[in-house]
Amino acid sequence: MTINILVNGAHGKMGQETVKAVQQDPALTLVGQIGKADDLVAAIKTSKAQVVIDFTTPMTVYENTLNILNAQARPVIGTTGLTAEQIKQLQKICEEKKLGAIIAPNFSIAAILMMQFAQKTARYFPDVEIIELHHPGKLDAPSGTALKTAEMIAQENKISPFIQPTREPIAGSRGALSHGIPIHAVRLPGIVANQEVIFGGMGETLKLCHSTINREAFMPGVLLSCKKVMAINKLIYGLENLL
Repeated sequence: MTINILVNGAHGKMGQETVKAVQQDPALTLVGQIGKADDLVAAIKTSKAQVVIDFTTPMTVYENTLNILNAQARPVIGTTGLTAEQIKQLQKICEEKKLGAIIAPNFSIAAILMMQFAQKTARYFPDVEIIELHHPGKLDAPSGTALKTAEMIAQENKISPFIQPTREPIAGSRGALSHGIPIHAVRLPGIVANQEVIFGGMGETLKLCHSTINREAFMPGVLLSCKKVMAINKLIYGLENLL
């Protein structure tokens, strides 16, 4: 028996790629593809969607996720921009409704590995900055991936047996300080999604890089999430928690 999938934001670049990927997966059935002009709740009920994939905008993602849960479907959220407080509220709702949900700042398996490597490196090199580069159409800055990376590094720094950072961090341009880590945001044509995590130490540096060539890179993570979300009854934040 296949899983019924509705794609919200299906007319965008990520949405189009997602629709194609879902159609090619024999374990999934595409039952709907909608955009901002459509009624999300009505589409869920009409299509009998079990899972709703959301690639919309930071301004609408929280309301969309609430609507998906209230319609008794399971959200797989790739849209970034949710605040920590909003994620906590969604976790509470999922526990009450006993519904699975997955929020992933990045669906790329390689990007998740880069974030995990950065977290491990932070134990030995506490001085770090993040540079994230995306296409001009990305509305939020810093990116969700950069913010998640900073969070993971900060978690590791708390238990590091080595020295703490040797300098006061300076907020990145077109970005921010997150968990005390500077993040620099770049928005230029010709880029899909890239990130560099640069560590500095005594007489040496270490750079971890991830480059996305096209949006197909995100699809294995999206498809995995659609299947995994059916077997859980809570909200999971971060694809690394599924691998």
